[in-house]
Amino acid sequence: MFQPLPVFVGLRYSLAREHSFFVSFITWVSLLGVAIGVAALITVLSVMNGFESELRERLLSLSAHATLTAGGAAIPDWRGRVAQLKGAPGLIGAAPFLETDAMLSRQSSMSGGIVRGIDPEFEGGVSSIADAMREGKLSDLRPGLNRIILGRILAYQLQVGVGDSVVVMIPGNAASGNGSFAPRLQEFEVVGTFEVGLQEHDSVLALVNLSDAEALRGLAGPTGIRLKFDDVLKAPDLARSAAQRLAGGLTVRDWTQENEAYFRAIRIEKTMMGLILMLIVAVAVFNIVAALVMVVNDKRTDIAILRTLGLSPRGVLGVFITQGVLIGWIGTILGVSLGLALALNVDVIVPFLESNLGFHIMDPDVYYLSGIPSEVHPPDIVRIALAALLLTLVATVYPAYQAARTQPAEALRYE
Repeated sequence: MFQPLPVFVGLRYSLAREHSFFVSFITWVSLLGVAIGVAALITVLSVMNGFESELRERLLSLSAHATLTAGGAAIPDWRGRVAQLKGAPGLIGAAPFLETDAMLSRQSSMSGGIVRGIDPEFEGGVSSIADAMREGKLSDLRPGLNRIILGRILAYQLQVGVGDSVVVMIPGNAASGNGSFAPRLQEFEVVGTFEVGLQEHDSVLALVNLSDAEALRGLAGPTGIRLKFDDVLKAPDLARSAAQRLAGGLTVRDWTQENEAYFRAIRIEKTMMGLILMLIVAVAVFNIVAALVMVVNDKRTDIAILRTLGLSPRGVLGVFITQGVLIGWIGTILGVSLGLALALNVDVIVPFLESNLGFHIMDPDVYYLSGIPSEVHPPDIVRIALAALLLTLVATVYPAYQAARTQPAEALRYE
């Protein structure tokens, strides 16, 4: 006979067709509940991972993986420092920048923004701004010509296009006669617009040549150096390693610090969504408890006979734990398979549903993203599967314990 005996009997009980219709129905509902809950968790978390990656990519399209700054002061001999950074582990590119808050105006239109001075020669190594250009080219930002490139939304707010001019006003650093700081004003010609699909960039950012930004601020160099690495997730450690090549006095900040609020919100949302969807599995677990309790009541005579034949209470416990775990395993395997099939084919399933049902999940007139991204993370799959298996295992404990407490004499009294 198949050994161990409790597993053999538990499998026979699970596969037998002698249960009442109601018990079998609850068993199938429990199995499908586990499968649907696991599949929903995998699919939703994969989609949220996709949105997180898309957001990170868009945030970093114009932002560096890390920055080296001197507390707002100019960095002298920045070309020499960039040269010293070459060869740092994982470093792809380094570029200078000078960033300042400003007020931009055009006739009656006015908007706040951030003016960033860049060097077009180095900028391509740390950002994808060249790919985001809608009008003009990054190379149009030549030194001394006071040219500016605006985000698409910022240009719309100012009602300007290529060829128009805007006035940039920043706080000055020379005191005026009334004791306040006199602002600095400079007129710039609009030579292009860009769109990266993120409002935080498109509605506030303006790009000028580094030398023009230095003249506007009255500085003799950039205020920081931006770094890009081959692995964005390792960028915090790689940035600190690269900074050790330079002399002291520079502060290192990475993208996780610059955008901490965004990604903390995403982590919280993913956690709460996971807990909410895990309730589907929890409902299925309660069904498993109910199904096993009814099976125990239905099999009291069988349990008594097994006990009289020498099966220990621990063996009876193993019989019903085997039955419950089998339901959980089958449900989890089905759920993982279904969840992976959905998560890996979201880009096919969503357009199919939209075309046949006549609606847009992500309306391109409203959202920057017109599709649903998905990114499967193996650790998430493992955690979800283990959580489902653990819950189903816990669900078997009470019914199995009640079965193990069955007294043979009491169960066979009226047989």
